Order: sequence, then structure tokens, then C-alpha cells
Amino acid sequence: MIDFLQLTIYGIVLGSIISLGAVGLSLIYGILRFPHFAHGDLFTLGAYMAFVVVVFFNVPVLVALPFGVALTALVAVAIDQTVYRRLRKVKPVILLIASVGIALILRSVIQLVWGSGNRVYEAGIQMPHLWMGLRIQNDHLIIVGGTILLVIALHLFLQKTKVGKAMRAMSDNSDLAQVTGIDVNRIIIWTWIIGGGLAAVAGIFLAMDTRLHPVMGWRLLLPVFAAAILGGIGRPYGAIAGGIIIGLVQEYSTPFLSPAYKPAIAFALMILVLIVRPTGIFVGRKV
Repeated sequence: MIDFLQLTIYGIVLGSIISLGAVGLSLIYGILRFPHFAHGDLFTLGAYMAFVVVVFFNVPVLVALPFGVALTALVAVAIDQTVYRRLRKVKPVILLIASVGIALILRSVIQLVWGSGNRVYEAGIQMPHLWMGLRIQNDHLIIVGGTILLVIALHLFLQKTKVGKAMRAMSDNSDLAQVTGIDVNRIIIWTWIIGGGLAAVAGIFLAMDTRLHPVMGWRLLLPVFAAAILGGIGRPYGAIAGGIIIGLVQEYSTPFLSPAYKPAIAFALMILVLIVRPTGIFVGRKV
């Protein structure tokens, strides 16, 4: 029983990271209507941006987190305005291919600047807290608590603010939203700010839980897509639940399979959902 509860803790931590990435991915798809394959590399970029602040200013990673988020969001907007904006009128498959190219460019730049080795925010071993036989690390509490706060903030933003309501309107019908006077380009920029920012937080949390590596985000991209599809692609609220489910299933599989097969578990679950319920298991408003 203790082992099961310990795996549940690890699954919730991993699921929280996946959920943040899946929410950003779903927002981008819901408004721009294309799967963003460079999203995983935005994870990595955000983690390394925070790493720069940690190293240069000798501050804790939580202090560096807002700077990593802001810089990654800025890069995401710059990519959209220089590349994706010119391709919005073409078929979605062209945008998909362009996003794969952006992913390769981001990964190569990260490897050129920071190298291909592993890095960490803090050296040394973090001693976990022991509670009823369970091992809980401070970073795990930060990851889960931070995810809950961000999900609540995103919900309030989408439901209460003018920009959030405009994003929901664009997700339902972009043409009708434009006719009613919504500034489409402004909303698209906000979508990239939020999507890029959430990707950066997910990357920083992932690096806190493991370590920094140039392909860390790329390796997590399949579970993120699986979570978004499980929750209904384009539905951020479903993506949150999908991320937790994927994280738990991956961790529950470790007593029976090698951890190397975790992405395969996510892939199998994604295929199963596509066969049984292509629209995802959570049906409702997209944004």
C-alpha cells in the first residue's frame, strides 16, 4: 500500500508538469487550429532561461522562474510574429511542418549555447520529508502547489477578464469573433504569451524534479500531446485532467515495466482514446 501511495505522489507530480504543458498546447490549438510541435522545446528553453538567471545572479530557482517565463513568452511571440503569422492562411499541415522546423532550431540553439550535457539548478541531494512512510520532497510540494495556483489563475483569467472572454469567443468561432470587433492579432499574441509562459513553468518544474538537458522537453512532448488528446484537444480544462491521468498511469506502470517505456504507455493510451473516443473523454467548452 505504501508503494502504491508513493507512486501516486510521483504520478501527481509528473501529471502536474504534463498538465501545464497540455493546457498551453490546447489553448494554442483551440485558437490557432494547429498542433504546435515546438511546444516541448519551449519547455526546454524556459528551463534554460531560468538557469541563466540562477547562475548569473546566484538566486534560487523560484526567484528566477518569472524571468524564465517572461523571456520564453517573448520568444514564443517573436516566433509567431516572424514565422507563423505569415502562414496563417495556409493549410494547418504547413503550420505543423513549420513548428517541427522551429523545434529543431530551438533545440540546436540550446545545444550550441549550453552544450549537450546535464545541468542542475542546485547541486547536492535534497532530503525528503517522511510522513507515514511516504517520501515527499520540497520540490514536489512546490510543483503541485504551483500548478494548482496557475490553474486557478488561468480559470479566473479566462472567465473574468475581457481578454479571456475574447479568447473563448475566438475558440468557438474565430470569424464571428472578428466580425464582432475582437482584435484577432492581439488575442493571438496573448495566446502565445500564456502558452509560452505555461510551457516555461512546466520546463522549470521538470528541471527541478529531474535535471536540465537539451532534449528534456522533446521527450515529454508525446505525454503532453497524449494528455491534450485524452482531455479533448483544444479543451484546457480537459487537458488538466488528462495530464494527471497520464502522469499516474506512467508511474503505476513502473513496477511492471522499465521507466524507459513511460512514453510508450502515454502513446498507447493516446491511440486507445483516438480509437474509442476521438473527441476526447472530456466533452465541453473548448476554452
